[in-house]
Amino acid sequence: MDLSRFVLEHEAPIRLGFFFGTFAVMAAWEVVAPRRRLTVSKALRWFNNLGLVALNTALVRVLFPAAAVGVAAFAESRGWGLMNHFAVPRGWAVPAAVVALDLVIYLQHVLFHAVPALWRLHRVHHADLDYDVTTGARFHPVEIVLSMLIKFGAIVALGVPVMAVVIFEVVLNAMAMFNHGNVRIPASVDRVLRWLVVTPDMHRVHHSVEDDEANSNFGFNLSWWDRLFGTYRDQPRAGHQDMTIGIHRYRNPKQVAWLPGVLALPFVGRVTEYAINRRAWQGRDDA
Repeated sequence: MDLSRFVLEHEAPIRLGFFFGTFAVMAAWEVVAPRRRLTVSKALRWFNNLGLVALNTALVRVLFPAAAVGVAAFAESRGWGLMNHFAVPRGWAVPAAVVALDLVIYLQHVLFHAVPALWRLHRVHHADLDYDVTTGARFHPVEIVLSMLIKFGAIVALGVPVMAVVIFEVVLNAMAMFNHGNVRIPASVDRVLRWLVVTPDMHRVHHSVEDDEANSNFGFNLSWWDRLFGTYRDQPRAGHQDMTIGIHRYRNPKQVAWLPGVLALPFVGRVTEYAINRRAWQGRDDA
C-alpha cells in the first residue's frame, strides 16, 4: 500500500497514539523532575484543561471531518499549491513544507497577540495560572476553528503533501506538550537544544504576566523564527522560580481554571489595544 494512502486512512489513530504517548511521558517527567511548584490544584486544572481539549477535539471532528490531511489530499488531486504546481520532488517537498507550516504557526501566533479581537480568544491559553503539559493544548474553541482555517489556507496555497501534514501535526502536538512541560532540564542541555527547538524554559518566558515577556518567544517548534524576527528573549527577569504565570487582570481560579469561566473569558471586558501595540510597557493587560 502507498505510504501516503496508509497515512491518510489512519491519520486519527496515528495522531492519537503520539498524543497519548507524549502526554504520558511528559506527565511522568513532571512528577519526577518538576521545574516549578504549582500554585493551583493540579486536579482542578487538569480536569478542566483536558475537558477543554476533549471539547475541541469533538468540535474539530464535527466541523472538519476530513481534517488537514483531507485538505492536503484534495489539493494534491487537483494540482493546487506551489509545490504541486512546480512538481517539487517528495523528498524535498515534505521537509520544506514542515518548516514552512511552522513559520505559518509562528506568524499566526504573533497575529493573535497583535490584534485585540484575536487576543481575546488567545488569552484563554495565557490565563492558565500554572504552566504544565496541559497548558499546551488549552485553547478556546473559536481559536481552534480559526487556526484550522488558517492551516487549511496554508496547505492549499503551498500544496503541502499529505505526509508533511501528518508529520507536522504530530511534531507540533508533541512539541507543544514538551515546551509547556513543567520539567527541569540541565541548563547546559537547554542552551544547546534551544538553538534548534523551543524548550520549556524558553517558552515559559512567553507565559509571564509581564507584557514585554509575554510578547516574546512565540515559536512552538523551531526556535529559529524568534531569533530571526527579533522576538527572542533568553530568560524572565524574575527567574523561572519567581516569575508569575498568567495575566495580571485574571487571577481568580473560578474565571480562569473552571471550564465555564474559561469558555466565557474572551467575552469579558472591553476591547482595547493590547500590549504588543503599545510603545510604553505598563506591566498589565488591558484587553
